[in-house]
Amino acid sequence: MARMHTGRHGKSKSRKPDVEIGTVPEGFTGTKEQVEAEIVAYAKQGMHQALIGQRLKEKHGLPYIRQLYGKRLNVILKEKGFAPIYPQDMMDLLRRATILRRHIERNHNDVHNKMRLTRLESKIWRLGKYYKESGALPADWKYDPAKVALLIKS
Repeated sequence: MARMHTGRHGKSKSRKPDVEIGTVPEGFTGTKEQVEAEIVAYAKQGMHQALIGQRLKEKHGLPYIRQLYGKRLNVILKEKGFAPIYPQDMMDLLRRATILRRHIERNHNDVHNKMRLTRLESKIWRLGKYYKESGALPADWKYDPAKVALLIKS
């Protein structure tokens, strides 16, 4: 399958190994309770999901949280009351769009980055449509660059 905004072909398949859910992975040091306490501690510090997963992999040798708990990290965070307002991939795109808009305000003649902003915003709209249908975003959510810039600042 070809990628949407480049002339190159993509590699559309998962590279994750098949693991049994509910089993203890090899090289795992610690208990479920310790890992859960660290997940909560990291979430209180303001870390996002990808960074929490990376820290658990480095510190405890836990490659996939789902293998140990039988559920994903975002489900665990929701249960503990640390669910993010926006999904992490959407937040990353919104942050990039805000930075790019700020750059274009200072550099009006940068036509290449204007095109990149157009492509980035189309990704945001597509992802927003998906998240509205799946219920991760409210049904009346719309991408507004001014509101997003205020959200990113806080």
